[in-house]
Amino acid sequence: MAEFVLVPGAWLGSWAWDDVARELRAAGHGAHPLTLSGLADKQGVPAGQPTHVRDIVGEVERLGLRDVVLVGHSYAGIPVGQAAELIGDRLTRVVFVDADVPIDGESFASGWWRGQEAFEETLAENDGWWPPPAAADFDGQGLDSEEVARFASGATPHPGATLTEPAVLARPLGELPATYIKCLLDGAEPMDDVAELLKSDRWRLVEMDTGHWPMFSQPRELARILHASAQT
Repeated sequence: MAEFVLVPGAWLGSWAWDDVARELRAAGHGAHPLTLSGLADKQGVPAGQPTHVRDIVGEVERLGLRDVVLVGHSYAGIPVGQAAELIGDRLTRVVFVDADVPIDGESFASGWWRGQEAFEETLAENDGWWPPPAAADFDGQGLDSEEVARFASGATPHPGATLTEPAVLARPLGELPATYIKCLLDGAEPMDDVAELLKSDRWRLVEMDTGHWPMFSQPRELARILHASAQT
């Protein structure tokens, strides 16, 4: 059985993985949801991009984990992809859940659909933080009102430095064994950089007919896919 380290995306803490972790443990796996510095129960902890990478590597080492499957949702794909190459033979697989992927020398903000300058303006208007989404931003994402309320009650502003500092990769990401989960309600096709990585024979694509937050909308199906990814 695998040891899953589950890393939530922007605004979220380890609590976002509760339902998925329960399913994985029932299947006999280890499940270790992680809150990144500066978020949720770790608010007030200074955080930059390297901090989040260290959070992930440090959790693997602290728990003495092997046969590790690193799972990163959304923003967390960037630090997870960097951490994956740092844990050596402890790694079994990386799973990117509708996630951004790290590009050496580039940041989350540099890939922002409105451009880095617009993203940095948003951060400046909010004292260096990225505020959680408004209720309307969840429209069409497969979440009911209860799930949206759950998100809103647990979400915290995201530390801006983690979004504007560049990723650092020592080797091509396509060399890692990886699964990319594309949530179709958030766009039918992977981003161009992901599509390029999927040309690697070490990467696999899995599609889910749900929105960007499948840990809320389809936790059992997501856990099933994670379980299957550990067997490949």
